[in-house]
Amino acid sequence: MLRLSLLARQLRVSITTSDPIRRFQLSLLGLFSLVVLGTVVYMNLEGMDFVDALYMTIITIATVGFGEVEVLSPEGRLFTILLILLGVGVATTVISNAFSIVVGPLLWSTLEQRRMKQTINTLKNHYIVCGYGRMGRQIVRDLRARGEQFIVIDSNPNLEEEMLETSTPYLIGSAMDDDRLLEAGVERALGIVSALSDDASNVMTVLSARELNPSIYIVARVVRAESESKVRRAGADEVINPYQIGGHRMALSLLRPAVHDFLTHIFNFGSDHQPVDVGQIHVSDNSRLVGHTVATCGIRNEYHVNILGILQPDGELTITPHPNTNILVGATLIVIGHPDSIYTLEQKGDKV
Repeated sequence: MLRLSLLARQLRVSITTSDPIRRFQLSLLGLFSLVVLGTVVYMNLEGMDFVDALYMTIITIATVGFGEVEVLSPEGRLFTILLILLGVGVATTVISNAFSIVVGPLLWSTLEQRRMKQTINTLKNHYIVCGYGRMGRQIVRDLRARGEQFIVIDSNPNLEEEMLETSTPYLIGSAMDDDRLLEAGVERALGIVSALSDDASNVMTVLSARELNPSIYIVARVVRAESESKVRRAGADEVINPYQIGGHRMALSLLRPAVHDFLTHIFNFGSDHQPVDVGQIHVSDNSRLVGHTVATCGIRNEYHVNILGILQPDGELTITPHPNTNILVGATLIVIGHPDSIYTLEQKGDKV
């Protein structure tokens, strides 16, 4: 019990001293205590009245060199020396703590903002997340878990402190603004997701992104089903209706709970015990998969993943392809397996 008590006391002390405001308060208390001590000692040791003793204490701690109020005894001079040494240390601590409170956060914020700007300027082949609400946060978590480069655009200035603390590349402003998208490197980005709260804002963001980078891959969120066609006409490659997807998942959990649990394992990315993931492999001209069939390509034996489907070059999707299905140039293989195997395959790209 005594050891636990000591540990708890040390923890309280460490928490107290780590707070700059608390440190400033403690240093002020120390300075006040030193002034009281000096005043009392001068009154008793040298027989000074309260005002003279207080004045002598202040000028000693401040080391202003105005001279003694009256001739001090040897004991008084020794105490004055001690008071000078203590006073310089305490006063310096007070000034240092005050400076850290006033200037410290501002200086840290400025340095972090400069570092963030440098990071944004070097981004290439990254992803842009427009909107940092509940959906945007989940997108960021998945991108970070997969080690992808990204930047967040949101109009809420209150998010700046959170972004700096989590080292999340960000821009404060409207994603519908061309200048903000250009600042985010939309011309160098691989993809952009518009997860803003209303369909009109998503349409405008998609239009702007498509105009600035005709080849960028765009995913957009819609709230109303009737807005899907408008967002597609604006230039979105994929349109996601979270309420529709959520409804399908809830119905699935009701009708086929085992299937729902299986999908939860797949899409619960970033958890500590995720046993499976789904990935995609694009078959290019240089891929050694060209000319092979599903049975002879060797992916299962070498990487321990299975081919769930093949998106053919003409856009046709073949689910659970026959072992004799040929793998063509331009096809995309949908594979399932352990996350590490999926990442290895995707990173190898044309070398698979």
